[in-house]
Amino acid sequence: MEAGVRLANHIKRTVTGPMWHGPALGDLLAGVTPEQAAARPIEEAHSIWEITLHTIAWAEIARARMRGERMDDPTAEEDWPPVRATSAEAWAAVVERVRQSHRELAADIRHLSGEQMQEKIGTLDYSVSNLLHGVIEHSTYHGGQIALLKKALGAGSKS
Repeated sequence: MEAGVRLANHIKRTVTGPMWHGPALGDLLAGVTPEQAAARPIEEAHSIWEITLHTIAWAEIARARMRGERMDDPTAEEDWPPVRATSAEAWAAVVERVRQSHRELAADIRHLSGEQMQEKIGTLDYSVSNLLHGVIEHSTYHGGQIALLKKALGAGSKS
């Protein structure tokens, strides 16, 4: 199996599962209400909604970097996009967008060979492989934060 196919599958599984460590990001977001997503059960922490937007942002930034469309650091607002609306429709769109952002990134990299995975990303000082593993690790890390916030809200699973 080509390196790109393996990583593409892992990027998709980060959202859709199955993951060996526990629930995938999509599973964690399933059943979260807009009110829960916008809540701050831990005052200093980001909300589930903000964290989800942040994971989307980095999947999209990675995709743009893979395409050579940007190498610059994101602005603070790009890194942590503000929640502009908290309706049920807005939350449903965010949940779908997290799936779409990872799905599109995975589709873009399926064809990459092992050699291409070792190439540097434009002017940045890391490889394609590092970038893509970073997306997986980043989304998984923030999934853990979402799981903890759900527990703090009383919305977490009992397992």
